Amino acid sequence: MAKILVIEDEAAIRRVLIKILSEENDKYEVSEAEDGLVGIEKIKADDYDLVLCDIKMPKMDGVEVLEAVKKIKPEIPMIMISGHGDLDTAVNTMRLGAFDYISKPPDLNRLLNTVRNALDRKELVVENKMLKKKVSKNYEMIGESPAISDIKEMIEKVAATDARVFITGPNGTGKELVAHWIHQKSERSKGPMIEVNCAAIPGELIESELFGHVKGAFTSANKDRAGKFEAANGGTIFLDEIGDMSLSAQAKVLRALQENKIQRVGNDKDIKVDVRVIAATNKDLKKEIADNKFREDLYHRLAVILIKVPALNDRREDIPLLVDYFTKKITSEQGSPTKTFSEKAIKQLQQYDWTGNIRELRNVVERLIILGGKEVSEEDVKLFAAK
Repeated sequence: MAKILVIEDEAAIRRVLIKILSEENDKYEVSEAEDGLVGIEKIKADDYDLVLCDIKMPKMDGVEVLEAVKKIKPEIPMIMISGHGDLDTAVNTMRLGAFDYISKPPDLNRLLNTVRNALDRKELVVENKMLKKKVSKNYEMIGESPAISDIKEMIEKVAATDARVFITGPNGTGKELVAHWIHQKSERSKGPMIEVNCAAIPGELIESELFGHVKGAFTSANKDRAGKFEAANGGTIFLDEIGDMSLSAQAKVLRALQENKIQRVGNDKDIKVDVRVIAATNKDLKKEIADNKFREDLYHRLAVILIKVPALNDRREDIPLLVDYFTKKITSEQGSPTKTFSEKAIKQLQQYDWTGNIRELRNVVERLIILGGKEVSEEDVKLFAAK
């Protein structure tokens, strides 16, 4: 049931609003406050899904109430109630974060439509927050080894800045986790995080993918299309496997980093972008530079902060924590009873050569959960995780 608070100093208007809302929808639980101060106290004490607030009130006017609510519970949508002389102020409240405004005397249909729309927006905000938390859990960094502790400490230092970060390490070590942690802990966390796997995009399409194109730029360009840099505006772009990027695309990325501008393929018009760039590779870029396959000037632009993610073989002490994490995650996703691994099973896993790193370990844990006993034993590991 949606909880709505009506803050209105005129008792007659207050009664009308409560009557309309209560009679129209039995799913609305409507409370009232006779002035802004009482309204603020009620908002602090309870969780409301929507607030209707008059603009002109004694003690504390509607603009002050709006500003206070945006500080203490910014997710609550507010609909402002305006008299004929308050229209300019009502419009201004929307710039301050109000969802909408209605005029006195309230029009029945206008009021109910605005309330429904505001409640729908609140529901979307809540769903987005839950999704963001879920995404964050998908990118947890598990481990307490010195190498992982050093990476976490480095992230804490660099996340709040706009410094470019270059992440290196073998395939499957979790370079994308580092990138996501940096983004989520940064001032850009409310903006988009756009991932581009440079190795997965054909060389002839990489420039269009990154910078977009205009209609007619090439045979299949049927309409204008924005690229990943534009999509990441205000946020972060993660260029994974950048060592596989073509030299011509590298030149355009270099210009984007130097000038904060891009050009769509087939157009010479500059488009300003505000993007933090995080790049990663499993290649030895110094060798690639020596072989004229990667631009040295681009490397130095990207590698302001260097983070090296270790292979799993170099952090075997983290395997018990990783096995526990994957076991809980996999059983939860599959809706199956949780399992445990015997101490000997864990030690057996720590002895293997993990050429596929974290990705390989996760696959092995899933296999053992499906095929192993209620408690995964050393024998299960030898039988089902044999290398």
